Amino acid sequence: MPPLFPALASKSDRQALRFGDCALTYAELTAAASTLAASLAPARTVAVWATPTIETAVGVVAALLAGVPAVPLNPKTGERELAHILSDSEPSLVLAGPCADLPPALAALPRRDVDVLAADPVELPAEPSDGSAALIVYTSGTTGPPKGAVLPRRAIAATLDALQDAWQWTADDVLVHALPLFHVHGLILGILGPLRRGGSVHHLGRFTTEGVARELAADGTMLFGVPTMYHRLAEAVAGDQRLARALSGARLLVSGSAALPVHDHERIAAATGRRVIERYGMTETLMNTSVRADGEPRPGTVGVPLRGVELRLVDEGGREITACDGETVGEVQVRGPNLFTGYLNRPDATAAAFSRGWFRTGDMAGRDPDGYVRIVGRKATDLIKSGGYKIGAGEVENALLEHPGVREAAVTGEPDEDLGERIVAWIVPADTAAPPSVEELADHVARRLAPHKRPRTVRHLDALPRNDMGKIMKRALHD
Repeated sequence: MPPLFPALASKSDRQALRFGDCALTYAELTAAASTLAASLAPARTVAVWATPTIETAVGVVAALLAGVPAVPLNPKTGERELAHILSDSEPSLVLAGPCADLPPALAALPRRDVDVLAADPVELPAEPSDGSAALIVYTSGTTGPPKGAVLPRRAIAATLDALQDAWQWTADDVLVHALPLFHVHGLILGILGPLRRGGSVHHLGRFTTEGVARELAADGTMLFGVPTMYHRLAEAVAGDQRLARALSGARLLVSGSAALPVHDHERIAAATGRRVIERYGMTETLMNTSVRADGEPRPGTVGVPLRGVELRLVDEGGREITACDGETVGEVQVRGPNLFTGYLNRPDATAAAFSRGWFRTGDMAGRDPDGYVRIVGRKATDLIKSGGYKIGAGEVENALLEHPGVREAAVTGEPDEDLGERIVAWIVPADTAAPPSVEELADHVARRLAPHKRPRTVRHLDALPRNDMGKIMKRALHD
């Protein structure tokens, strides 16, 4: 199989990675990653403590070179969720930056610090097969603990090569972003994408509008972000000429992970003359569609299927919808080399996710006459997209029910100008005279799961609306 990162063989002095003041050329990255990779061969799986640092990038590249599946760990994950991921994936060791402070849940796991200063490259084994597991990325379901989506090497290569075609992505591009490195958007698209092309990535570490302006004004050609980031750029750009010039000079502004509101599209376009383009993907499928670089950026759409991706819409009976009228809506199903191979240790969930070879995304969409896809929402009501994250309502509800002041709980999402959606907790308190506050419940959930999964709004009820079978009727909550 051809190498996943052909540019590493060049050992050139071209810059590959930069995180703040720390940078590596391709020659330096090859030396650091190959040295680490040589020590990973006996491992079954490795966990990577995925802080927004250059060590995370080197650790993941090393695991991919060694052919050892890597499990990116969100550093903000709560104790229970982290314990589940470790028990499910059974990593042999954890890779981390030398200064990283690891939580107690990782204490029993051998630790290997990532050294980015190796002097000489080490010879590597042959490239693994394209069907072998590359990454295991945990995704929140609507109920129960997160599931590990096993992503093969072919899926990564297929998605990144399809985006090369759609975005005219070349080795001359310099990507700027501040995305987390424990999910598909920030890690696969934002780090592995530039490395596969032989280009460069400048990671901001932490998102700021000032950082975006600085890096794009220097030599950045592309910007990746989530709607929350673009909302903040839209808020700032009208009064910040430096930011406006930097955004207008970028070749490509890409938003993903949730829909970007039309209002933010228009504010950025008015101030910069540049249109943000959107794409559509998920952990299990990587990227499915995108507005092309040579296409029409159209707010509210996610473009057309990428090269190699088959996409269809089906009605409730599973029949394919052929209408392209922009109005007829069906569930999105996809197939192609971009798909995952299954959920780790969950053959039942894997089987349920497919219909005769088509992956059932659970997303609802329509198609315009020219083939542009418009995502209109989830088939179910239990997946919330907040700040670029996909959050399962079920796990938040379970955490809330552990609070002594909560008798019943339901969780939904509501539109939020900054986050896309905010998490709303509907609570029947144990003591109506002293109901728990939003701050108390937010802290409670953040400790158990992760800060981005905390409720932003709490509403107290005497009872939750239920049907005859006892199921909570979430649509009735907002009514």
